[in-house]
Amino acid sequence: MSGLRWRMAVVFLVLAVCIVYVLPNVPGVQSSGLGRFLPGKQINLGLDLKGGIHLTLGVEVDKAVTNALALAGQDLRRVALDEKIVLLRPRVLGDTSLEFVLPKADQRAKLEELLAKQFGQFEYTEPKSGENGQLRYLLTLREAEVTRLKEMAQEQALRTIRNRIDQFGVAEPDIRKQADYRIQVQLPGLSDPSRAVQIIGQTAVLEFHLVRDDIDPHQTVMPAGVISLPFLESEGGSQKLALERDAMLTGEDVSNASPSFDQFNTPMVSLNFNSRGARIFDRVTGENAGRRMAIVLDGKIYSAPVIRERISGGRASISGSFTVASANDLAIVLRAGSLPAPVNILEERTVGPSLGKESIDSGIKAATIGACAVVVFMTLYYGLSGIIANLMLCFTLLLLLAGMTAFGATLTLPGIAGIVLTIGMAVDANVLIYERIREEMRKGLTSLAAVKAGFDRATISITDSNLTTIIATIILYQFGTGPIRGFAVTLSLGILGSMFTAIFVSRCIFEYWARRAGSKGISI
Repeated sequence: MSGLRWRMAVVFLVLAVCIVYVLPNVPGVQSSGLGRFLPGKQINLGLDLKGGIHLTLGVEVDKAVTNALALAGQDLRRVALDEKIVLLRPRVLGDTSLEFVLPKADQRAKLEELLAKQFGQFEYTEPKSGENGQLRYLLTLREAEVTRLKEMAQEQALRTIRNRIDQFGVAEPDIRKQADYRIQVQLPGLSDPSRAVQIIGQTAVLEFHLVRDDIDPHQTVMPAGVISLPFLESEGGSQKLALERDAMLTGEDVSNASPSFDQFNTPMVSLNFNSRGARIFDRVTGENAGRRMAIVLDGKIYSAPVIRERISGGRASISGSFTVASANDLAIVLRAGSLPAPVNILEERTVGPSLGKESIDSGIKAATIGACAVVVFMTLYYGLSGIIANLMLCFTLLLLLAGMTAFGATLTLPGIAGIVLTIGMAVDANVLIYERIREEMRKGLTSLAAVKAGFDRATISITDSNLTTIIATIILYQFGTGPIRGFAVTLSLGILGSMFTAIFVSRCIFEYWARRAGSKGISI
């Protein structure tokens, strides 16, 4: 009897915890005085129920490969200088190649040893001889490295977009990779989709380029290694500046960004570089004093200050035609991380909340009808034991809702389907147990002995069948999209809850009932 007492205590404790977690989902409870003592979590509604925005983004991974080539060229030049090897400035050719010149042919062996040790991602053929014994090298990225860079660009873009959305304050976004370097974004309950699209889609590829004041930026054909970009500080943005094509620094070297104001109280964005960026910024400003450095964001020059002296400490700023809001949005984007490559919005779809309300009403109606049918059948077929099974069904649904609240799960339309399916599956275990108990009683066992034997024998079958279903839901959750994952979550929580109520809670009730009934027996 003592074992039964502690099991009943566990049941009441679980019931109390479930009620505490489910109460915040009841309208009006969270804002009442009782709400202060309850958990702050609630069940979130998915895009198909709450409305919101659905986006499909395409990542321009070829641009990420080009950026990686430019940075590799800078690293190669810096590492070579450390080894006393002088290289003429490397430049990117095509999509996957890097070209540079070795002025001193006698350093060839030393250079190629360096390439083999530290730049194994490249392959190259016999260098071409030039004037005065110079050697011209053409390095090409290996195919495996190109694939790795593209996949890394997609992964970094996904992580960056998730960071931006988290700072933007959207609850329960669903962001995942798709084939062909695409990213799916679902933002339920979004009230300002246009601003979210702007923040998500803003590439924020931040680059620092040296200005070439000796070249006319308006000429039709630019020299090799030089580009011409619009300067936003000019009137109407009509002025252009000629820049060196290869960036000295990128947004990947930015560790923090925040909105601030200059001495004229004009909004701007302050930047802090990481250790690598601070070291490069210190070297570049030291080597190019007197020249202008352009700060380029998404292909537009925001400012081009003159480098007066070496700038140490790893700090810089972006000034331009900012408002307070735009400076804050840009700081969010840069702080969350600049995208490794531009992203294009391939699909934008808005789901209205009215459709979600209809879906909720339909789901509740289906769940209610299913539950009523199950309740009536179990009561008519099993009598008082059927009523116990119906109470276990209510307990199972309470466990399911409490679990979704505790884990911060999102309820979707397929999730409602999972709840309806749970209603049918929840009584399945009770049916197996009841038929086993009936079988044992027909053999002449007492009610208590029949209850114990029935539960012992049915538990194995219940565990095996439910375990295979849980494995299937885990696979659905791992590889499915948002709505499918919602179905997997509700179904798995429902199965676990039904196993607990059928195997543990029902057994406590039936053993207590059989002990009290004695020779009268139980109604089953």
